[in-house]
Amino acid sequence: MKRAIVSVINDLSTDQRVHKVCATLHKLGYNVTLVGRRQRKSLPLEKRDYKTKRMFLLFEKGPLFYLEFQKRLFWYLIFHKADVLVANDLDTLLPNYLISKLKGVNLVYDSHELFCEVPELQSNPTKKNLWKRLERWIFPNLKNVFTVNKSIAKIYSEEYNVDVKVVRNVPLLSNQNKVERLSKSDLGHEKDKKIIVLQGAGINIDRGAEEAVLAMQYVDNAILLIIGSGDIITVLKQMVLDLKLPDKVIFIGKVPFIKLMQYTYLADLGLTLDKDTNINYKYSLPNKLFDYIHAGVPVLASDLIEIKSIINEYEIGDTINNHDPKHIAEKINSILKDETKLTEWKKNTKIAAAKLNWELEEQQLIAVYKQFL
Repeated sequence: MKRAIVSVINDLSTDQRVHKVCATLHKLGYNVTLVGRRQRKSLPLEKRDYKTKRMFLLFEKGPLFYLEFQKRLFWYLIFHKADVLVANDLDTLLPNYLISKLKGVNLVYDSHELFCEVPELQSNPTKKNLWKRLERWIFPNLKNVFTVNKSIAKIYSEEYNVDVKVVRNVPLLSNQNKVERLSKSDLGHEKDKKIIVLQGAGINIDRGAEEAVLAMQYVDNAILLIIGSGDIITVLKQMVLDLKLPDKVIFIGKVPFIKLMQYTYLADLGLTLDKDTNINYKYSLPNKLFDYIHAGVPVLASDLIEIKSIINEYEIGDTINNHDPKHIAEKINSILKDETKLTEWKKNTKIAAAKLNWELEEQQLIAVYKQFL
């Protein structure tokens, strides 16, 4: 069997895109090993059809963490045989690129975002310059590149004159049969209350979570579930206490994907409220948008290019005009009171899910990886 080593810098537990890529490679006949890291608070991994390796590092953040990870990944790749190396995002690319050159191994790069435009780098020009120099050195030499949407593919293609293919991070259609459905009463709340959900592995600054909490002051007969982790969860929890909203805003925390979808299926409305504060967010196409679609949940979203395109094409929700909490609340109240519109949007999500699913999307991957078999 051909061997594929897939690298990612996270702890593997909630990264559905990388998991789906590994499952596709396994289905094609590859012997797959997924390499990431184990953090002190990492969730246990469920049993998978491929091998996993989580490296425990001394450092969990900062420059020393990145340096340690690059070294550990390099040495892992040196001592393990592979026919194909798959690097996910710029923070795994250097070791994979060097090993691909040293060993003459095929390299595939999957960029999940415009890495050098993430908010964390905008306030630190030195760090941004280091990552950008690395990208400018390696990217023009890549032959097999994927990314998550057309806007990002266009930017990379024009900057580096490289063919960048699009594979959106859509769920498996077959996953819908694996989710054990909950009822609203399982949450311990009144059945007649509407449920709004905001989920994600990166509930960070400028993603609209603060405004969503503030909006709940003005939302009638509904609760907001915030599911996942991120930099501002602590801030959000304090806001809920200060605003006396513990009965209207519920924090679920970081949970495995199937559990995440159990909660999402309960929702009447899903939020994705990223702000247009940087290029990376401007062209984002969040995973949660597709999770909402597959759960049959209508969407209220920011007026961002890629998100709005999906919402308008399939008629599955609405967009906000600005991030004023009162405006967001008005939109939410209007939507939740219009049962006819909600029913129509919910019906349209089934049509969207039939076209936006991994079983169709993975064909782009299969066409590339088949050539290495």
